[in-house]
Amino acid sequence: MKGKRPLIIGITGGTGSGKSTVCKAIMENIPEENIAVLEQDAYYKDQGHLSMEERFKTNYDHPLAFDNKLLIKHIEDLSKMKPVEKPVYDYELHTRKTDQTITVTPKDIIIVEGIMILEDEELRDRLDIKIYVDTEDDIRILRRIQRDIKERGRTVDSVIEQYLNTVKPAHDQFIEPYKKYADIIMPEGGKNEVAIDIVISKIRTQLS
Repeated sequence: MKGKRPLIIGITGGTGSGKSTVCKAIMENIPEENIAVLEQDAYYKDQGHLSMEERFKTNYDHPLAFDNKLLIKHIEDLSKMKPVEKPVYDYELHTRKTDQTITVTPKDIIIVEGIMILEDEELRDRLDIKIYVDTEDDIRILRRIQRDIKERGRTVDSVIEQYLNTVKPAHDQFIEPYKKYADIIMPEGGKNEVAIDIVISKIRTQLS
C-alpha cells in the first residue's frame, strides 16, 4: 500500500450468475499483492448457539442471514490500513468455525463479492464501484444444481426445492430490484470480455 485509501469494488448478482468467474478474471490480471477479497458468504451469522434443527430452519437466502455489521467493519478497517480476521463458514454444520479465521491484510484493491451487497444501504455506500452480473434464470439454476451437488453433497430434489421456496423469492425481492444501484451491469458475467476489460483498465488506472 502507498498510504492511500483502497478502491472497494462490489461484485453482485444472483446465485450462479458468474460472480466468482468475474472475480477470478480480475485477479488473473492484477498482481496478487495488490488485491484482496471479502466474500459475503463468509459472513453468515454465527449460529453456534442454535441446535442443528434450528440451523436447518434458517433461511440462508434472506438478508438477515448475513452479519453485514461485521463485514462493514472489516471494510472500514481495511480502508484504515488495518488487517482483519475474515470468518470461515462451515456449510455442513451451518455455522462459523470458531477456531479458524483467515487474515486479510490491506491492499490497493478490495473486492467485496456476494448476492446481497447492494440490498444493505450502509454496505452499498462503502463500495466505490458496484458491478451487477446479470445472467438468465435458467442458466443460474443449472449452475446452482451442479455446484451444490459437487461441492456440498446435495441432491437434485433438495436443490430444486430450496430454489423454489427461498432462492428465487429472495432473488426477486432482495437482489434483482437492487441492480438499479449498480454502476456497471455485466450481462453473462465472465464471458463478457469487454466489460471485464473496462473494469481491469479502471483498476490499473487506480494502481498507477
